[in-house]
Amino acid sequence: MVDGAGKNEGDAFAPDRHPELRKPEVSERSWPLAERPGFLIRRLHQIHVSLFAERCGAFGITPLQYSLLSELLSRIEADQTTLANAVALDRTTTTGALRRLEARGLVSRTTSTADRRAQSCRLTEEGIKIHNAMADAARQAHEATVAVLSSGERQILTQLMKKVAVAHGQRHEAADL
Repeated sequence: MVDGAGKNEGDAFAPDRHPELRKPEVSERSWPLAERPGFLIRRLHQIHVSLFAERCGAFGITPLQYSLLSELLSRIEADQTTLANAVALDRTTTTGALRRLEARGLVSRTTSTADRRAQSCRLTEEGIKIHNAMADAARQAHEATVAVLSSGERQILTQLMKKVAVAHGQRHEAADL
């Protein structure tokens, strides 16, 4: 039966009969995505990866792989666990990335003389060349990520991100979730 307002009195899905179907009211308790730190961090990561791909795509190296190359360049040699900790990744992801870099001839991995269970990693000559060839493009991607900020704002943002990262430093293993 339809009433004078055109509503079906027997409508089982009428919002007045089922409060959960009502549109939620915007209140002081609402929390828009654009105000949530986690959402913004993920969004900034997407932006950076996109900018990195634009500037470094020709090299076929991901930001993660570039971090590993950079770390190996500065350390000369490191085992996979040390590298995983240095770039805040789990060992499985690090091992996969190192295998891909090894397959391209950019990294060599050998059994460690100090610990036969560990893999010792080094950049190859080709790895050094590709790292050096893409260094300016990678720096441009990082700079483009924060280009809308003043120099002072960039320093503050970097300091704040470091503070949060240090405070949660032990959480890099939880990235598998």
